[in-house]
Amino acid sequence: MKTIIEPFRIKSVEPIRMTTRAEREQCIEQAHYNLFNLHADDVLIDLLTDSGTSSMSARQWGGVMEGNEAYAGSPSFYRFEKAVKDLMPFKYLVPTHQGRAAENILFTVVLKEGACVPNNTHFDTTRANVEAQGAEAIDLVIPEGLDPDSEHPFKGNMDIGALEQFIEQHGVQNIPMCMITVTNNSGGGQPVSMENIRATRAVCDRYGIPLFIDACRFAENAWFIKTREPGYADKSVREIVQEMFSYADGCTMSAKKDALVNMGGWLAMNNEDWAVECRNRLILTEGFATYGGLSGRDLEAIAIGLDEVVDEDYLRYRIASTAYVAEHLAAEGVPTMRPAGGHAVYIDARRFAPHIPPLQYPGQSLAVELYKHGGIRGCEIGTAMFGLRPDGTEVAANLDLVRLAIPRRTYTQSQMDYVVEVVHEVFDQRADLRGMKFTRQPRALRHFTGHFDYVD
Repeated sequence: MKTIIEPFRIKSVEPIRMTTRAEREQCIEQAHYNLFNLHADDVLIDLLTDSGTSSMSARQWGGVMEGNEAYAGSPSFYRFEKAVKDLMPFKYLVPTHQGRAAENILFTVVLKEGACVPNNTHFDTTRANVEAQGAEAIDLVIPEGLDPDSEHPFKGNMDIGALEQFIEQHGVQNIPMCMITVTNNSGGGQPVSMENIRATRAVCDRYGIPLFIDACRFAENAWFIKTREPGYADKSVREIVQEMFSYADGCTMSAKKDALVNMGGWLAMNNEDWAVECRNRLILTEGFATYGGLSGRDLEAIAIGLDEVVDEDYLRYRIASTAYVAEHLAAEGVPTMRPAGGHAVYIDARRFAPHIPPLQYPGQSLAVELYKHGGIRGCEIGTAMFGLRPDGTEVAANLDLVRLAIPRRTYTQSQMDYVVEVVHEVFDQRADLRGMKFTRQPRALRHFTGHFDYVD
C-alpha cells in the first residue's frame, strides 16, 4: 500500500480557537514580534517545537495512575531505570526535569573556563550551558550539512578530519569531552550515521576524550540508520539504538522528544567520579537521586514512552509524515533543507527572502508572517538564535532557517495540508517580507525573550 496511515486512533480531542488575520496581527504586535511570547490559545497550528508537545498514549495515561510518589527509592524510578538501560546501557543514571538540566549539571561538573567542546552542531540550550561555564562550543558538522540542497543521507555527521585537526590545534588538555547531537536539530534535523558515530568514537579513543551523545531524537536517528545505511535494514530499531550508545561514554536526554512525554530528562554515564559529583549537584538543584525533579507518574510515562517510540510502525509513520510536508512544499518551489529530517521541516529563509540580509533576520520575518497569514507558529533557527557571540559582537549564522517542528501523534494530515497551503501563499508574496531588528535582547538565549520590530 502506498498510503502510510497513523498507527493509532484519536481518543480525546482539544478544540482550536479560530482567529482572523486582524486578531493575529494584534497578538503578534503585543508579543513584540516574538512568537515565544504568544498565548498558545491564539495559535492555530503550533509548530514552535516538538519538545514536550507529544500526545501521550492510553498506556502512558494508565501508567500515570500507577506512579509512586515516594521521595526515595520509588518503584517508578526503577521501572524508569530499566527502560532507559534497556536502550542506553550506561552504568549510572541521573534523572532530571528536562534535557537542559542534564546539560547544566554535566557541564558544571566537567567544564572549566577556557575549555572547548566539539560537537556536530550544538543546539541553543546546549551552547548556552557550555558558554555559561566560560567554555567554548565548537560546531564541526560535515560541509554537506551546511548545504541545504545536498541530498547526503547523513548530513548531521561529524567532520572527522576537522575534529582531529581541532584536537591537535587546541590540545587534549583543553577538551574534556566531545559530543554528537542525534538528530542534528540546528542543522535541519539531519541524522548521524552509525559509521560516523564509530569514527568519532575512534578519534576520541586515540586522544582519551570521553564521547557523549545528545540523545533527544535517538529513535528517529535509528530509523534513518535502518532505512539509509547499508547493513542495517534487517536490524531492529532497538538493536540499532543499543549499538549507537555502545560507542558513547554517556548521554544527555530530553525525554520531551523521543520519550513521548511532556516533561522529563536524564543524564547517563560510565564515569563513576563524574556520576557521584553529578548526583550531588542533582540533589542540590533538582531533587533526590531517584526522582530528580520528576514525579513518579512522570517516570512511569517515560518508561512506557521509551517502549512505544522504538515501535517501527510508529517510526515509519513519523518520518513519512514529516517528509510529506517537505515534499509538498518543495513541489511549489519553497526552498527547504533537503532531504527532510525527522522531527521538523526546515524552510531556508535566506533563499526564501534573499532581499533581507542575515543581520536583519529573514527567518524571524518569515516566521512572523506565517503566524499573521495562517496562525502557524514556527521557530527561527538562524542569526537571531545563534548570531550573538559571548563578547557581544554579532555575525551571520551559517544558515537562516525556519523550523516547523511537528509534535508527535498530535496533528492530522489535513492540518498539515493547511500548513503547506499557508507557506505556499506566503511564498507567493515573499517580496513583501521586511527585515527585522532587536529592540531589546538579553545576553544569552536572546531569541526566547527578546523584543523585535521591523526595520524602518
